Amino acid sequence: MRKKPLLIFLYCFLLVVSCEKTTLDVKPNIIYVLADDLGYGDINIYNSNGKIQTPHIDQLAREGMMFTDAHTSSSVCSPTRYGILTGRYNWRSKLKKSVLGGTSKALIPEDRTTVGSLLKNNGYQTAFIGKWHLGWNWGLIDSSYYEDRVDIEKIDFKKEISHSPNDLGFQYSYGHNGSLDMPPYVYVENKKITAKIDRVIEDKGEYSWFRKGPTAEDFFHEEVTPHFFSKAFSYIKEKVGKEEPFFLYLPIPSPHTPILPTEKWLGKSGLNDYADFVMQIDYHMGELNKLIKDLDVSDNTIIIFTSDNGCSPEANFELLADKGHQPSGIYRGYKAGIFEGAHRVPFIVKWPKKIIPGSVSDKIICTTDLMATCADLLNIELKDNEAEDSFSMIPLFSTQTENEFKRDFTIHHSIDGSFAIRKDDYKFIFTNTSGGWSYPRAWNDEGANLPKFQLYNLKDDPSETTNLYGKYPEIENQLIEQFKFAIKNGRTTVGEFQENDFNYPSKEIWDPLSIFEN
Repeated sequence: MRKKPLLIFLYCFLLVVSCEKTTLDVKPNIIYVLADDLGYGDINIYNSNGKIQTPHIDQLAREGMMFTDAHTSSSVCSPTRYGILTGRYNWRSKLKKSVLGGTSKALIPEDRTTVGSLLKNNGYQTAFIGKWHLGWNWGLIDSSYYEDRVDIEKIDFKKEISHSPNDLGFQYSYGHNGSLDMPPYVYVENKKITAKIDRVIEDKGEYSWFRKGPTAEDFFHEEVTPHFFSKAFSYIKEKVGKEEPFFLYLPIPSPHTPILPTEKWLGKSGLNDYADFVMQIDYHMGELNKLIKDLDVSDNTIIIFTSDNGCSPEANFELLADKGHQPSGIYRGYKAGIFEGAHRVPFIVKWPKKIIPGSVSDKIICTTDLMATCADLLNIELKDNEAEDSFSMIPLFSTQTENEFKRDFTIHHSIDGSFAIRKDDYKFIFTNTSGGWSYPRAWNDEGANLPKFQLYNLKDDPSETTNLYGKYPEIENQLIEQFKFAIKNGRTTVGEFQENDFNYPSKEIWDPLSIFEN
């Protein structure tokens, strides 16, 4: 009889410890939704003067935290995606400018850690559903044939692809390779094409153009975005309740061209097809948020919503402006360039377990920061050759710890390979052009009579209207030295020196520091 109180005590003690462990150690589900070419000013809560109604994304922000100074690592598609999945600046890879195509070979080496492989190796179920645009290796009719961008005629669609998302940490993979305007137009699920090619499609017109190319019998452009959300919802339903948490990377191909809202959404905005498409995305995000609540996993599910770069001029800026809407809000420029409108994006994180609803952060973050955030969540120490430019956002999820955030400066990159560096209020641009498609454009020599470089105080001049270059040499020299360090050291985080990759596809010498020689 004497043993009974002791046994009861031990049982209660173990029960308490078990409950504490369960409470503290439950890993959160993670859903990362990446829109394509969505402007900072296209989300209503980010732009009080915006004309596109986005009630569901606004609600997501009110239920979580909105970042007002978030940036993509590049102002175009493939490079930003590289940074998201590797935690490394895209220009350190062999892709030094521009983007990949629909038949490009894989950009990320199989031996490089990605967010997918990091989480898979630490107890997560992992999935990619959507637009990949990081290359994979198509099965070929002649296996001896080699090009960095394969001719479509050389592809054997009956063969499995290799060097796929499945080989980079995603246990489940479903999507297409390039942008939705890049052939071939086929879905690939776990390395296999899902249906045979049955037609070659032509472009359709003003808002919905895409390149001519072979198309599978199950691929219809206007259905791709809702189809990906539907696949994502099925995946979430299947994985909820399993012992392991899940990570879902959901990069949707909209509102990028072809701008094809479904019939249900045509005309809803009262502006144009682009605005209709944004409203459709907002609706699907509302469905996603509701599903997580209905499945009763909202409290410990992290939902991140952002964009891969700023809005594309294909949205028809002139027409939208006539109706009072600016896709970049107060910011200058748009997709492809180096000005704020090209890489400052909406960035929302909802995690009820840790983030107070309605929180707002004005700290400067970058889309490369996902991997370090995931590692921090799981108390994983990253290796020197992992996530070289990634800083954990976890400290920012509470005002009590926000000063522990370690990002000191951020480097921006444009489609033509131009650079800028941002620290605190100042942004130094290492070109006299936009670095992209907006004025002043390099190929038109529009910067010929402008100062060599650009310096802006974004606190006083968020629209980048007044070039201060030459007026603050101490600030300029500090930013130049930090930029040089970032290039030469192969990383911006603390750790051992790392090599940057060679140039692609020509393997010519890459020397961004040569701009300081004259």
